[in-house]
Amino acid sequence: LAGTVPEEPRCTVERADTSLTYSLFLQRFAFSRPVILGGVTDNSAFRALCTREKLLAAFGPFPVRLSTANTYSYRKVDVPFQEYVEHLLKPQDPARLGSDTLYFFGDNNFTEWGPLFQHYVPPPFRIPGTSPAYSFGIAGSGSGVPFHWHGPGFSEVIFGRKRWFLYPPDKTPHFHPNETTLAWLQHTYPTLPPAWRPLECTLRPGEVLYFPDRWWHATLNLDTSVFISTFLG
Repeated sequence: LAGTVPEEPRCTVERADTSLTYSLFLQRFAFSRPVILGGVTDNSAFRALCTREKLLAAFGPFPVRLSTANTYSYRKVDVPFQEYVEHLLKPQDPARLGSDTLYFFGDNNFTEWGPLFQHYVPPPFRIPGTSPAYSFGIAGSGSGVPFHWHGPGFSEVIFGRKRWFLYPPDKTPHFHPNETTLAWLQHTYPTLPPAWRPLECTLRPGEVLYFPDRWWHATLNLDTSVFISTFLG
């Protein structure tokens, strides 16, 4: 599936650059709508440590916890990182349910992975009264997490491209919680009237998406991707 998962026709998420100040971020986006931030971080050093070769050399024998790629990810499976990369990191099977699809994102052992995260430069903005927590992920083309919501946060692509779909808290998307994002894009998305289309965009390396509290979102990796989120809890 590499290269066959389409990008959206046009990005409908607002973009901002380094001219966005913290006060304007709080005023315009922090509590109301998502925004894509460009040029606000330089993670070239972190990216250099996230190549396949470097990650396998540093973390190959360590276990990683995989989650099922459905809205309610209750099943967890522990495998060595090398086994995940060499045997499970592959394009999404369009016919496979979310409960049968394993996804590496979020459940990291900070004793082992902490030194890597020390090299990550997080986005410069915060929400008052919150503290950041990192979630690191690697996934194959066509994979992703279906619609869900939680607290506010940022997500940055390190390698690959990642397509996002977002709805505000008062507009619940139509989806099946055990359907993968790829299946939803193929079957449900084309039937949506224009008024029910989500906000959407594709993130590329170095771009950061901010999503506010309780916004519905689903993700779809267009390539084999490495990504990291900063959740504000």
